[in-house]
Amino acid sequence: MRTGAQRAWEWLIERLIQVAGALAVVFVLLIFVFLVRDALPIFRETTVGELVGGKTWLPTADPPKFGLLPLILGSLYVTLGALVISIPLGVACATFISEVAPRWMRETLKPAVEMLATIPSVIFGFLGLLLVGPWLADRLGLPVGLFAALGSLMLAFMAMPMIVSVSEDAIRSVPRALRENSLALGATRWQTIRRVVLPAARSGIVAAVLLGLGRAIGETMTVLMVTGNAAVIPQGLEGFLRPVRTMTATIAAEMGETAYHTPHYHALFAIGLLLFIITFVTNTIADAVTRRGGRMGR
Repeated sequence: MRTGAQRAWEWLIERLIQVAGALAVVFVLLIFVFLVRDALPIFRETTVGELVGGKTWLPTADPPKFGLLPLILGSLYVTLGALVISIPLGVACATFISEVAPRWMRETLKPAVEMLATIPSVIFGFLGLLLVGPWLADRLGLPVGLFAALGSLMLAFMAMPMIVSVSEDAIRSVPRALRENSLALGATRWQTIRRVVLPAARSGIVAAVLLGLGRAIGETMTVLMVTGNAAVIPQGLEGFLRPVRTMTATIAAEMGETAYHTPHYHALFAIGLLLFIITFVTNTIADAVTRRGGRMGR
């Protein structure tokens, strides 16, 4: 039987958890309000259409030009390239760890993959800048070793730990009965994995991909160091082999040298607001997919 002190302690812990959850929501709202407050003044200088669809980013010109299209497309190229690399590798790695690897290997591989998440992004930037970029430029005959595909490659390895971890948890949560029923009907092990296990874990894998997308699109230091920072509109597949500039890199490169409360200052906050909305929507969709998968599993 619980004593009065135990009940009081449990009540206190519950209240602290509730306060922590409420504070998390409040902090997100405050960040949103802060971004909106400093982003709205830019619309005295330009319209939403000109800001988002403008093809030239020259904030210090006379008159200044605040076209975000090169930055949006630069972020899109780098992020999509990262997902093309990280999704198949991440899902394959998660499948191997969960379904194929023996227990001793599983207990080694998963922590090793998750260790990638602890490496500072600037380290990936140094690797791309000093080793991978020059090597790829030499092999591909490129004039410079800083280009969009290099940023995609670096971001892919940064997003993989999240994709592997969440996907592996989703695959392992598939009821064992489904596997046993498939094998009992004559399916091979690989057929069971491909046609039963992975489809059953689809919602968790999709959530992992969306979380990886949020991780990739919000990365700053790595893309600042390896993508070349050229605010030009990439063209076709060749754009992956040309320097680009992302939205996050633009904020990091220019905010420190921007005068307070100038149009340039407010334009950078508008970029931050756009990134906030993108990541918020991505994480919301991932959460909805995960909840839906949980209800279907029950």
